[in-house]
Amino acid sequence: MQRRHHAIPLQQAVQESPTFALLASRVRDSTERLQAILSLLPAPLRASVQAGPIEDGTWCLLVSSNAVAAKLRQMTPALQAHLNQKGMHVSAIRIKVHNRTL
Repeated sequence: MQRRHHAIPLQQAVQESPTFALLASRVRDSTERLQAILSLLPAPLRASVQAGPIEDGTWCLLVSSNAVAAKLRQMTPALQAHLNQKGMHVSAIRIKVHNRTL
């Protein structure tokens, strides 16, 4: 029997795979959290912060430098309170310096 292989859209593949669907959901949740806090961040820092993974109630923010990390660590209690107030519960926010390499 000969199999025919054909391409399917990424969205369809995600919907048909429980693993990919869970991953897509986590990415969406993390991105929504970042959007919720962006207005609280100083404008010069916004481009230096990326949404990271959510694991066991802990959300990770990926930042471009130690200076940005230090500032965000000072803001973490306010960011966490803001998210919890909006119903996006997180037990902790972790800041990780992440060097972007292209």
